[in-house]
Amino acid sequence: MLDVGKWPIFSLCSEEELQLIRQACVFGSAGNEVLYTTVNDEIFVLGTNCSGCLGVGDIQSTIEPRRLDSLTGKKIASLSYGSGPHVVLATTDGEVFTWGHNAYSQLGNGTTNHGLVPCHISTNLSNKQVIEVACGSYHSLVLTSDGEVFAWGYNNSGQVGSGSTANQPIPRRVTGCLQNKVVMSIACGQMCSMAVVDTGEVYVWGYNGNGQLGLGSSGNQPTPCRVAALQGIRVQRVACGYAHTLVLTDEGQIYAWGANSYGQLGTGNKSNQSYPTPVVVEKDRIIEIAACHSAHTSAAKSQGGHVYMWGQCRGQSVILPHLTHFCCTDDVFACFATPAVTWRLLSVEPDDHLTVAESLKREFDNPDTADLKFLVDGKYIYAHKVLLKIRCEHFRSSLEDSEDDIVEMSEFSYPVFRAFLEYLYTDNISLSPEEAVGLLDLATFYSETRLKKLCQQTIKQGICEENAIALLSAAVKYDAQDLEEFCFRFCINHLTVVTQTSGFAEMDHDLLKNFISKASRVGAFKN
Repeated sequence: MLDVGKWPIFSLCSEEELQLIRQACVFGSAGNEVLYTTVNDEIFVLGTNCSGCLGVGDIQSTIEPRRLDSLTGKKIASLSYGSGPHVVLATTDGEVFTWGHNAYSQLGNGTTNHGLVPCHISTNLSNKQVIEVACGSYHSLVLTSDGEVFAWGYNNSGQVGSGSTANQPIPRRVTGCLQNKVVMSIACGQMCSMAVVDTGEVYVWGYNGNGQLGLGSSGNQPTPCRVAALQGIRVQRVACGYAHTLVLTDEGQIYAWGANSYGQLGTGNKSNQSYPTPVVVEKDRIIEIAACHSAHTSAAKSQGGHVYMWGQCRGQSVILPHLTHFCCTDDVFACFATPAVTWRLLSVEPDDHLTVAESLKREFDNPDTADLKFLVDGKYIYAHKVLLKIRCEHFRSSLEDSEDDIVEMSEFSYPVFRAFLEYLYTDNISLSPEEAVGLLDLATFYSETRLKKLCQQTIKQGICEENAIALLSAAVKYDAQDLEEFCFRFCINHLTVVTQTSGFAEMDHDLLKNFISKASRVGAFKN
């Protein structure tokens, strides 16, 4: 189960808000901006709002989630972001919206003004259904349902694939070698672009100073060019880092090329590669690769569920795939990438599955499934014999040969005994500090060591000058040494008032004698 709470920005959200999240994207130069959708299909944003990238109409930062009202009712199919940052979003209806930084026309609306609210981009896309979007630092790509690629924005290195280096202010179809090809997926590095076509070939264009196009050279490429070195290899996915590239083949193998100063190619060294190079990841078949244009980090997931990472990982250079304890590649970027941003739009599946612990908790005091009733103070508490025998030594022996389905209990009060049974189902106690004294008695009687500790913690939270002596007496009676020391210290610290309470006046003689003796030893009666 994906845990969005691993991204630091989400620590600003309450547990209740986190439970409602269904999609999320963390972005920005420091991972300080986030957009997320909820179960109600509402879109919220949060963070520092650089260049108006939150889309709420201003440039005010916010630590409270703000609803993106202009996109109410829209469902997100794909989302990506640039370095400015700018945001490009495709809806499930195939529409494209952009906002944020726009100094290089990366919003595709024909201007270079920053976009403070989402703008619907329809020029040259009006009859197209966009299914995937990708952003480089300052340029944007979209993929349509009929396999066409459109690009716009910064073009100093040919990254929009137009054949020139002039910036592209509106969406323009990327043609050349892609003219009659059906593109299946797209990706962007910082200043380069990639497309995988239905035949498994990879086409690349844009900046190539680190060999990130995989063409065996370092010259920029202003129009799409096929990666010839992958001849005979069928590629399924491509992922771009800041200046390196990963591809995944249909046989579950990874090839990498480009910049490698942090070991992000996973080849065991830090030498750049201008040709595709195999990445060896144990013997397991790889089913997912991950990288994003803002980081020098790489990750992969195997068919067996193992997650590997390499490259720049929290400042360290990891030059070979390293097996992690994570369950998804997203966690690699949350915990190890710099900045901590998402490499893709996160999807949080609603989890209706109950753990064993949650299932047991739900069955406590349930008459529909219980096979045992406790009668306490005239009220029934419903339980399950097998669970009581598993969880408590006392019940293991007392219920061993018992045929009874009703047990009368007179030694303890209803709230105390019910709290004890609930503890056996949940590992927690829910009692007031006053009633917890009775539960401490029960825990002592049944030799439940952990329960005694929990009771003492609860009782400490309820101590005051009026009840301090009574709690001290209970601690001594039930041999709760930690609680006894705590109550004694409290009494010493509030000695004048405590000695004037009725509890002190009615104190057991032996206890009083021990209290005065111990108080003298710690200097309580010195002037």
